[in-house]
Amino acid sequence: MKLPLTIALALLMTTACSSSADDTRDQAIPEPPVAEQRPHQVPSPHGAVREDEYYWLRDDTRENPEMLAYLNAENAYADAVMAGSQGLQKALYDEIVGRIRQDDSSVPSRERGWWYYARYETGKDYPVYARRRDGEGVDALSIQQANDAGDFADEQVLLDVNRMAEGKDFFSVGNYEVSQDNRMLAWAEDDVGRRQYVIRFKDLETGEVFDDEIRGVSASLVWADDNRTLFYVENDPDTLLTVRVRKHVLGTPASEDVLVYEEEDDSFYMGIGRTRDDAYICIYVQSTVSSEMRCTPAAEPGEFTVLAARERDVEYDADHHNGRWVIRTNWDAPNFRVMTAPSNATSRDQWQEWIGHSEDVFIEGLELFDGFTAIGERSEGLERVRVIREGGAEEYVKADEPAYSMGLSVNSEPDTEWLRYGYTSLTTPATTYELNVVTGERRQLKQQPVIGYDPAQYTTERIWATARDGTKVPVSLVYRNGFERDGTAPLLQYGYGSYGYSMDPGFNLPVVSLLDRGMVYAIAHIRGGQEMGRKWYDDGKLFNKINTFTDFIDVTDHLVAQGYAAPDRVAAYGGSAGGLLVGAVANMAPDKYRVILSQVPFVDVVTTMLDRSIPLTTNEYDEWGNPETPEAYRYMLSYSPYDNLEEKAYPAMFVGTGLWDSQVQYWEPAKYVARLRTLNTGEYPIVFRTNMDAGHGGKSGRFRRYEELSEMYAFLLDQLGVQ
Repeated sequence: MKLPLTIALALLMTTACSSSADDTRDQAIPEPPVAEQRPHQVPSPHGAVREDEYYWLRDDTRENPEMLAYLNAENAYADAVMAGSQGLQKALYDEIVGRIRQDDSSVPSRERGWWYYARYETGKDYPVYARRRDGEGVDALSIQQANDAGDFADEQVLLDVNRMAEGKDFFSVGNYEVSQDNRMLAWAEDDVGRRQYVIRFKDLETGEVFDDEIRGVSASLVWADDNRTLFYVENDPDTLLTVRVRKHVLGTPASEDVLVYEEEDDSFYMGIGRTRDDAYICIYVQSTVSSEMRCTPAAEPGEFTVLAARERDVEYDADHHNGRWVIRTNWDAPNFRVMTAPSNATSRDQWQEWIGHSEDVFIEGLELFDGFTAIGERSEGLERVRVIREGGAEEYVKADEPAYSMGLSVNSEPDTEWLRYGYTSLTTPATTYELNVVTGERRQLKQQPVIGYDPAQYTTERIWATARDGTKVPVSLVYRNGFERDGTAPLLQYGYGSYGYSMDPGFNLPVVSLLDRGMVYAIAHIRGGQEMGRKWYDDGKLFNKINTFTDFIDVTDHLVAQGYAAPDRVAAYGGSAGGLLVGAVANMAPDKYRVILSQVPFVDVVTTMLDRSIPLTTNEYDEWGNPETPEAYRYMLSYSPYDNLEEKAYPAMFVGTGLWDSQVQYWEPAKYVARLRTLNTGEYPIVFRTNMDAGHGGKSGRFRRYEELSEMYAFLLDQLGVQ
């Protein structure tokens, strides 16, 4: 294998480098690399056996020279295929980056006498995290004005991530927390892309960075009130599951950190945080179908007491304010209800209903204030915010468009009359508002600046497609004015449909480049998400998973039938679990799609879910099923994209991954593409791009990721014949 791959790599590099961007289109593209097939059987606990001839591409160390040679050969082939579109890639990149205000900053939020925000500097990839002291005339608007003017005289820099990332191919600050006395800073950083963080510490008064260093952790961390003790979550080094909570005392070795709690059920995720009133530190454990909270007083942390013991199919999350627990739960309430409990509660027997369950309204979250409560809800597939005042009077925050996204924003302190919320749509850039719940005054704090963009030039729609079982599926659409529904347009259809994640119609800056070239962009709000409530999620997971894929196909059929797209100019796009979606769709209905765009795709469902050593496997059983049971094995096998590849013509495909991805391991798409190449009878190209320095989220930095996106968009436009 070494020799053929080496030769292929050399040939590909020669081809890619010897041709100009202008004439490569007219030259023959070299043959793609062919991975060696090596016999390997994947057994199951119940006797079923599958052949996996490309299993050898898996290498947990990322060091196997044969595997690396194959990935590099695929990258070189991608270079050759894409060489003729270099001009288009540059144009797309310049357009996307050109719309971004480079010296932008976030809306500041106030906490304990300081205003916190992130800002960017022109020409730099990473944020500067900073704060300013509160005082007379200081508020979110005045700070933004100072930032816009380049006036940073009163600013205290917490972290300059640009300096921290120097010399590194990847860098990310996952989270940071400031101690209760506003002096000590703790942050979690990752320079690999595998979400294995290192916690470090800094004295904000002196600027001293401490020697203390905690490795192998998640980004979840919280200070105790003594300003010396930090609670954090430790990862399993192999599975990357969050398994232990420890406490660290500044100035002591991490090896001496005390174990606070250990989670023995590997189907649960874990995090840690503070309650709204800062009274409690809480450990949160969550599986797909169950949750549990353990809390201790922040002033004197001791034993973490269970608020309500976990029970299968019962989820809850709680916050503490005004001397009581306020609990959002699906206990006897599929769409969730809100309950209250005394501060000393230890079981659900002490809960009392406050806001009842509705079959038509899904309660997503809530925010507690001194004089009112804000509820984030969903109804008919759209978000809304409900304000409930003391005494019971309530109202809804208004929206102005047929398809939009609205949700609670950062409301860091409860003693205010102002509710901060976010609003966006497919035509409206992300906007942060404040609503005075007493006077009704609404003020805009910020709208995402988009250079050269005029929202009046674009139209958004909300329509409903009928699935094959009669279910109405919401679809959000956007296109540039002048579009005619005559069945000739190119269409990019996006979907996800897993984990109950809702894909709301928010502004997508890069998509503008597609709209300006005459494309239609559609989001299919398919089952498996939670756009239509909890049942929408339940109807798209486990043994109902097929609905996710058929919904997506049926939306495509509807859009084509209604003239939104030409039948031979439809592209499908999905990433991660959305990569599973488009992989399954490519197998089920390859003739309905001209192009498939698939990023970090979860395509080898059965093999991955059979392997408990792979990160994030065991806590996904309630999403996909446990293939150790014959019924689940057979059902998952029926749709797994890798296992259902067959000899037939497939659409053009662009498949992307990151070598260090901890969520979807690189070998899944690598094996998928290798097998696809041997079976595909079609004429369209298959491009496989591996970022050798990144993980699940691709390249780090504000602009670098747009290089990858521009390449993928260029492939899309070229294949659809869009100028």
